[in-house]
Formats: sequence, C-alpha cells, structure tokens
Amino acid sequence: MKKIPNTKYQIPNTKRVLALNGGYAMAEALRQIHPDVMAVYPITPQTTIIETYAKFKADGLVDTEIIQVESEHSAMSATIGACSAGARAVTASSSQGLLHMAETLPVVSGLGLPIVMCVSSRALSAPLNIHGEHGDVMAIRDLGWVQIFGEQAQDAYDNTIIALRLAEMAGVPVMPIMDGFHTSHTTERVEVLGDEIIQSFVGQFKPENALVDQKNPITIGTLALQNTYFDFKIDQEKAFLKVKTLYKKICAEYGKISGRKHSLFEEYKTKDADFVIVMMGATVGTAKDAVDKLRADGKKVGLLKINLFRPFPYKEVGAALAHTKSIAVLDRAMAFGSFPPLYQDIVTSMQSAGSRKHDVASYVYGIGGRDTMQSHIVSVFRDLEEGEINNKIKYLT
Repeated sequence: MKKIPNTKYQIPNTKRVLALNGGYAMAEALRQIHPDVMAVYPITPQTTIIETYAKFKADGLVDTEIIQVESEHSAMSATIGACSAGARAVTASSSQGLLHMAETLPVVSGLGLPIVMCVSSRALSAPLNIHGEHGDVMAIRDLGWVQIFGEQAQDAYDNTIIALRLAEMAGVPVMPIMDGFHTSHTTERVEVLGDEIIQSFVGQFKPENALVDQKNPITIGTLALQNTYFDFKIDQEKAFLKVKTLYKKICAEYGKISGRKHSLFEEYKTKDADFVIVMMGATVGTAKDAVDKLRADGKKVGLLKINLFRPFPYKEVGAALAHTKSIAVLDRAMAFGSFPPLYQDIVTSMQSAGSRKHDVASYVYGIGGRDTMQSHIVSVFRDLEEGEINNKIKYLT
C-alpha cells in the first residue's frame, strides 16, 4: 500500500477535530487517500480544493503528480489518460468548468473509469454569477456519474472518502458535491480520521485493466456501431443501477470507523409527519431549524434530505414518503420549460411506490446564491397545511 509522506509535519494517526471549510475538508480527504495523479485547473468556488492540495504537495505531505493544465476540458482529459494507464486519478471543478468538461464526462462513464471529481456547485452564466446553486451539476446529471450531495463541511470530507471507495469498487465515476460558498468557504467543525484508518479503508488501487500493462494489452475507446453501441449502453445502465446497494454497504462500513451515519437519504422527524419537505445541499440546515420551530408549535412536519442523487433511490424514497399527506420539493436549480429535476424524481418516486393520492408541490430557491431564510421554509409548510398546492412552480425569493 502506498504510504503517505510525512516529511515536514508530524500528523497524528488518531481522530482530530479541526476548523475547516468545505474546500479544505475535501482536500484533506484527498491527502489521506493520496491519489497518484491530480489534474487541476482553477475556477471559483472549487479553487480552495486544489490550492490546499497544492500546498500539501509543496509541504511534502503528498507525492501526487499534480498536472497543471490549460482548461477544465484538459483537466478531465489528463485524468482520463492517467486512470486508463492504471493510476488512481482525481480532479475538481465547478460551474462553467463542468460544462467545458461535458464532452469528456460520458467518456469517463462509458469506459467505466473510477475517477473522483470533487465539485463545488455554482450558478451558470449568463449573466455572470459565481455563487452557489445546483444548476451546473443538474446540467450534467444524466451522463453516467454518481452524484452524492453533502450538507456541511463534514459531509464534504466524508463523501470524498466514500466516493473514492465506491468508484473503485463499482467501476464508475463519482462526484461528491458541496454547495459553492455556503459549504466550500464556510468554516465548520470537522472530525478528521487518522491517516492509516483512511488508507486501510480505501485500500490500494488495483485497476482491472491498464494501458501500460504490457502483459495484458488492451484497447479502449473503440468504435461501436448501431447494434453494439445500444448493447453497451444497456450494460452500462445495469452496472450503474447496482451502485445503490454498494453505496449503502460502503456507508455502513464507513459508519463503523467514523461513528457517523450516511445513507441514501436522511429522514428528519418524518416518521409521524403529515407534511414533508424534500431537498438537498447546504440549505438543509436552515430547513431543519424551521422544522424544529414548527414542531415546538405542535406542527407535524418533517424533512427528507437526499444524499445519493444519481442513481436515484426511487423505491426507497417513495416508501419513506408514502404516509404523508402532502410533499413540497425544493430545487436549487431551474429547468426552463419544465419542472425542476428533484421535483420530477420525487413525483416518479411516489408513482413507483404505487401512490397516486399525494399532492407534490414544486419550489425553486437559492438561485445565484440568494439567501433562503427560515421564514421561506415556514411559508412552504404553511402552503402545504392550507392546501395551497397547484400545478405551478413557486419561487422562494
């Protein structure tokens, strides 16, 4: 197993509680994972990840080969090359950078390369906006990458480690996602596990195939015409759907070493709730406070936070929400000319659970980094209680 260098600082191999922002937390997880190659290109607000990791390299804490490239497209292309050659390879991006990578992202998933890309989600131009929302990751959500959303800096750390293990066990690319600025640049309490604990958890990377393995020569990225291409895509979907079970297993194993629970979704006071909000990302914390406030007033309300967004756990979500009277789905992204993505998935979840009686309301919030207050969340619950549900999207402005 590749050991982590420790030439300048003595880092204790025990749990530590640190004050970290989300970007540093992801970089710290990557330091402990110790990838062979990291291709980097800066873009706000993910730059904190690669800046921090570059400092680790300068300080002698890692010997990762950091490749500074000329664009996000090149960053993913270099990562593809490194991973295809048999290296444990990672990168990071955000916003326009993700869209610049869009040509290469289905290449990664189609080849089954276990690449981890840390994402700090951000608004898309135009007009220019550098603040947090989910528009970028929603734009590329169906290109065959696993997407895991986090609420806090602790999730940013944990999800990066879980993502690496999942990618290499399932043979799929994974994006651990945090909200730009709200998580990436906010300093919070983060419990960091010991280096050897993480090294043992992720294990040594053993690529199934590698272009530099001269004893077992392979070709990748070959031409597939009509009939074979369709078959490849069906097989890719079958493999992708197995991720959910493996994700649950890995989360359970990680829980044993960390003491923290990760799952497909988190149910917050939903067991007896008549009215439930479904959402994901950093604003979940504000929504939990609103739920607590309304519970103190005797209101039976709850919140369901989605963690694994792709592949989406339709059956499990539908079962968890089956007992409710009505549901509100809060998306931090827009889908022009259609209902937003998470809303559509929740409606499908209710149908897959055999439930056609539920009213499901759609709300959009936090676009371009606009603040979402407790009062906004309370107003959503008020709408549900009063039956103010129609076939239109409401905007929490």
